[in-house]
Amino acid sequence: MPAIPSSTHILTRNAHEEFTTRPLTTADITACHQLSQQLQWPHRLQDWQFLQSVGHGLVVEMHRDDAAPAVVGTALHFNLGQQHASFGMVIVQPAMQGHGLGRRLMQALLERTRGRVRLLNATEAGQPLYEKLGFVATGTTHQHQGAHLPPVSAPLPDGARLRPFVPTDIARIKALDAIASGMDRGHILEALGGLADGIVIERAGEMTGFALIRPFGHGHLVGPVVAPDIAHAKALITHWVTARAGDFIRIDVFATAGLSAWLIEIGLAHVDSIVPMRLGQAPAPSVPDAAEMQLFSVIAQAVG
Repeated sequence: MPAIPSSTHILTRNAHEEFTTRPLTTADITACHQLSQQLQWPHRLQDWQFLQSVGHGLVVEMHRDDAAPAVVGTALHFNLGQQHASFGMVIVQPAMQGHGLGRRLMQALLERTRGRVRLLNATEAGQPLYEKLGFVATGTTHQHQGAHLPPVSAPLPDGARLRPFVPTDIARIKALDAIASGMDRGHILEALGGLADGIVIERAGEMTGFALIRPFGHGHLVGPVVAPDIAHAKALITHWVTARAGDFIRIDVFATAGLSAWLIEIGLAHVDSIVPMRLGQAPAPSVPDAAEMQLFSVIAQAVG
């Protein structure tokens, strides 16, 4: 990976104010969290810490003659195996927008991930910039959330049973996720193992799907959900909605998954949509049974 110099000049506005970009460190997390709060993003400090631990980040720092340096922009990328990378947490302080900082951050991420297929989830505000950089939309992802949900039921498919995730399941979970996503996200799933609770669905002793849930934002986030079909996915999601009936629950599902109408029916309102985008040609599936496993929801919008 190309190294980013410790302090790279990127823009000068006047004689008393300039911006530099440098790698994000753990010491920056509080400032990054404050930036996301300015945009009313739900991420907690702990959510930033998790993303920084599994990814690579940059910050834009503003220097003024009469003040200490201040972080005014962030961007992270996550290497997913040898072929893919995802971008997320691309933020510019509202007062600093319109000065090209977002483009500079994106160009730096593109340089650091050269040779990979790049993925991101675009907000309405960010999509025009990403399109100018060559990203193309590949679908829609719907964000659903709710709290204190009514009782929910979804029948288990014949012959299937649910059981709690145990640490020895991680290898199979990574394998199923790779089949469903077409990417190697193993290091992120391993990191989630220390933060998330999991439920798996199995048939004849073989795991055929799983769903993780972890603290995030205002409550708990369900994801990823990996299953062979929508019936299995509903059973997995229903388990968490029932087990955490008193909690705030969020899940971000792909429009193609066909779950949104059902999620609304069970009390998880559709509150927002984002646009998955890609730069580069997606490699052909390398796993023969890729069509037999589906990814229904994201790990996080920043990761995919």
